[in-house]
Amino acid sequence: QVQLVESGGGLVQAGGSLRLSCAASGLTVRNYNMAWFRQAPGKEREFVAVIRYRGNNEYYRDSVKGRFTISRDNAKNTVYLQMNSLIIEDTAVYYCAADREAILSAIRDLNMYDYWGQGTQVTVSS
Repeated sequence: QVQLVESGGGLVQAGGSLRLSCAASGLTVRNYNMAWFRQAPGKEREFVAVIRYRGNNEYYRDSVKGRFTISRDNAKNTVYLQMNSLIIEDTAVYYCAADREAILSAIRDLNMYDYWGQGTQVTVSS
């Protein structure tokens, strides 16, 4: 049984940092495309970042480039999202997701992801 468990969310002031963790069981993160999505109140879930198992390439949505970094610790079977210079617009529930099949052109499509965590709340205050 696959489980993705996010942690590390919380309340932070604008300009601050948080590191989210996604601990996986039932799958090996180095063999999956591992992504972070987020959903703000009243908005659709959106892609944030992904690290591919083929080539270890990383991709980000434009609004987080240069501020967020996705990484993977194969020994701990965990994926991280380091978030720096947080802004109020980053406030959302952040979800970890895993996929094995998506081609590059579909890597940002949430419908491609088979496994999801329960989410962790990130709130950025002014």
